[in-house]
Amino acid sequence: MEIILYLSAAVAAIAFFILVLNVSNTLKSVDKTLDSLSRTVDRLEGQMQGVTSETTELLHKTNVLAEDIQQKTEQLNTVFYAVKDVGSSVQQLNQSVKNVTTNVASELEKNQHKISQAVQWGSVVKQMVDKFKERKEQSPVSMKNEALVNDVKERQRSH
Repeated sequence: MEIILYLSAAVAAIAFFILVLNVSNTLKSVDKTLDSLSRTVDRLEGQMQGVTSETTELLHKTNVLAEDIQQKTEQLNTVFYAVKDVGSSVQQLNQSVKNVTTNVASELEKNQHKISQAVQWGSVVKQMVDKFKERKEQSPVSMKNEALVNDVKERQRSH
């Protein structure tokens, strides 16, 4: 019986030794896994810092862009207001031109008879001036002709 006891103790010791070896291998594997996990977490932390800095920079650029868009929108609003004012001014100018045209047409209708008379009087004055010029041009010729006729008559008398 003692041998069985020693054999049992030896089997238990061998089993315990195998158990220790397996636990040791498992712990080494867990250690490698934890080291790998630690390196991965370190790299991930570095990448996260890079992503965080890029995100911060992108957020800053987005804010600057939003401010720029806001300023340009305000400037564009002033341009739209100016264009609206120009449109109103053009509309007022068109209305003024229309009023002036209407007034001129109305006055033209009212004074059409007077204008017609003025044109007729102008025509009469022109005809009179033309006749006066014509007589003035004919007068020296007529005088010369009369002088020649008189000269011829006197020569005939004297012959």
